Amino acid sequence: MTTRTDGRALAGLAALLADPTRAGFCLALLDGRAWTAGELARSAGVAPSTASDHLTRLVRGGLLVEERQGRHRYVRLADPSVAQLVEDLAGRAPAPATPPRTLRAASAQASLAYARTCYDHLAGRLGVLVHDALLARGVLDSSGGLAVTPAGIAWLADLGVPVAPLRAARRPLVRDCLDWTERRPHLAGALGAALCRRFLDLGWTARGTGRALRVTPAGRPALAEALALDPAALAPPARDTGPARA
Repeated sequence: MTTRTDGRALAGLAALLADPTRAGFCLALLDGRAWTAGELARSAGVAPSTASDHLTRLVRGGLLVEERQGRHRYVRLADPSVAQLVEDLAGRAPAPATPPRTLRAASAQASLAYARTCYDHLAGRLGVLVHDALLARGVLDSSGGLAVTPAGIAWLADLGVPVAPLRAARRPLVRDCLDWTERRPHLAGALGAALCRRFLDLGWTARGTGRALRVTPAGRPALAEALALDPAALAPPARDTGPARA
């Protein structure tokens, strides 16, 4: 009986994301912001009443939470664990069968593949580069499960990211998150979020459209030096060569 009940609960959760509109809403909300129902309706190309019905199901299912300000209804992902679920599922989904049809769409896809936020941490090619560089520098160690090393604690403090407050957070300090464009892990957890904020605060990265991020002209040499990377590895996608792999 317990197994059957658990199976039904899991199937119910899966059904929430088994609709393209609801799945699209959750992907859009990976930018970490709260959206209005109208904004999500326009992003998905559906009627406001249709969006409202889908959002009600997602809220009741625990994937989204809502906030009301006057006449406006805002929704966001319930917590980082929901973002992890959506990103992990996206990482296991097949690539789109058809490429973007316009230059604008191709550029947007390339920008997302290059650098974006995954809820509150770095993702895309930049996120994977940072993850791998932290391992190479000895800031992280993966030999017994991903962990911050003693040398890494000192390195992070010099960068302005003290680890002690992050350990007190109600989420894992470090965690691998499968990147849906690179099909390799980027860094999530409290440290992944803190590094994303720190790079933005330092002006090394800046927000683009939606979830997209970009490395600033000052940030490219600074990141390369801090992470012991070739600056060429941080080059943005070429705008005239088509989209990056999705």
